Amino acid sequence: MHLPASLPLSLHSAEQVRALDAQLIAAGTPGFELMQRAAHAAWRALRRRWPDAGELTVLAGRGNNAGDGYLIAALAQRAGWRVRVLAVGDPAALSGDAAQACAEARRAGVDILPWSECAPLTGILADALLGTGLSGAVREPYAQAIRLLNQSGLPVLAVDIPSGLNADSGARLGVAVRADLTVTFVALKLGLLTGGGPELCGELLFDDLQGDARLLAQAPCVAQRLDLANLPRLSARSPVAHKGQFGHLLVVGGDLGMGGAALLCADSALRAGAGLVSLATRAEHVAAALVRRPEIMCTALASANQLLALTERADVCVVGPGLGQGAWARSLLSGVCGLDVPQVWDADALNLLAAGQVVAPGQGVLTPHPGEAARLLGIDTATVQADRPAAARALAQRFGLVVVLKGAGSLVAAPDGRLALCDRGHPAMAGAGLGDVLAGLIGALLAQGMAAYDAACLAVWLHARAGEVLAAQGRGLAAGDLPCTIRQLLEELCPCVK
Repeated sequence: MHLPASLPLSLHSAEQVRALDAQLIAAGTPGFELMQRAAHAAWRALRRRWPDAGELTVLAGRGNNAGDGYLIAALAQRAGWRVRVLAVGDPAALSGDAAQACAEARRAGVDILPWSECAPLTGILADALLGTGLSGAVREPYAQAIRLLNQSGLPVLAVDIPSGLNADSGARLGVAVRADLTVTFVALKLGLLTGGGPELCGELLFDDLQGDARLLAQAPCVAQRLDLANLPRLSARSPVAHKGQFGHLLVVGGDLGMGGAALLCADSALRAGAGLVSLATRAEHVAAALVRRPEIMCTALASANQLLALTERADVCVVGPGLGQGAWARSLLSGVCGLDVPQVWDADALNLLAAGQVVAPGQGVLTPHPGEAARLLGIDTATVQADRPAAARALAQRFGLVVVLKGAGSLVAAPDGRLALCDRGHPAMAGAGLGDVLAGLIGALLAQGMAAYDAACLAVWLHARAGEVLAAQGRGLAAGDLPCTIRQLLEELCPCVK
């Protein structure tokens, strides 16, 4: 999904947007005027994206979303385009502002035809079918209209939201429109940026419809979008700083055959500024670790009994990369879970936690992907993906820890209810080891004194942005490529010296 730089930071639920609409109307902006502004915003975006198309087909439902579509049709007709509306919802059933919009389209000379599966789809297709009010699965004839729209191969503009996408969770409600361009209004909906939202929206544009700035600023929201304007920052370092001031981070992991995961994690922590980094791993991996990164203090462990000396010195622990789920892993995890230091649990540490083999640490961050989140919650992965915000919040509440739910539109949830979303990243990041790098990065920020929620938010954004930068070279992105780029981005954002 292509994102402009001008998206708002606050993310809202469909109910909050409806309440904001009502407030704007009560404050003196008529509903039909807001509808007209929405139509003009969508029409401007359509012309910029497809200036020479000259032909538009609007698929209209029977609510206010349809009203927007009828007014877009009227604007296109008056601009000399070939225009028609295929009415999936009966125009005679329209009421209020939507009925007024339909009448305006008729006055402009727009052909309004009843929807038929045999009706040819031509030109640019405008999806004005269902809007944000949908909660259950898409029903016929809307479902078939959406299927045919998706099969047409024609450019698609979604008005406010792709029909069939849940505005709150990003779930596909059975079937959903795949748009090339989505223009959304009044406030930014959370579901556009997580779950299926990034795939279905295409290019995402936002217009506040010139609403009352005070009302827009004060409107309640459900989450914050991470951006340069609101990212937490590390403090600059004193000219007389020394390594002991920036934390001793211990990475525990790397069972036989999986030593690379733990080393990637430790390398990431070192590059992100942790003062000291130790790695507790299998003896078979020590030589490789020292060759690759001699700055990391690497210790061979056969059991948890050997952990004591390491844990006594640690300010932060990162546990799980390459850990495995055997007796060795269980022993080490049992040895660190009760430590009174911030911990980052990733990968197999989460799987052992889900299996009831250990208890969660008292403070820190959990970093599950959707499958791990499902195991932790005792549900299936599809259920997690159907409502990622709810899953992230449920995990944060259950364990009393900050949770990073990874994936497109990664979410950071705190036990106190705060929720942040990262809309950066790139498909080239779909590869092994990137989660290990993220875990080490979070740990390094914790070691330098950041609170768990702030460290998770900053790390998730840096990790995703580094992936975008490196993805300019194409697919084949290796996890080991990220730490140096993250280091550069962190310095640009939080200079080491004032």
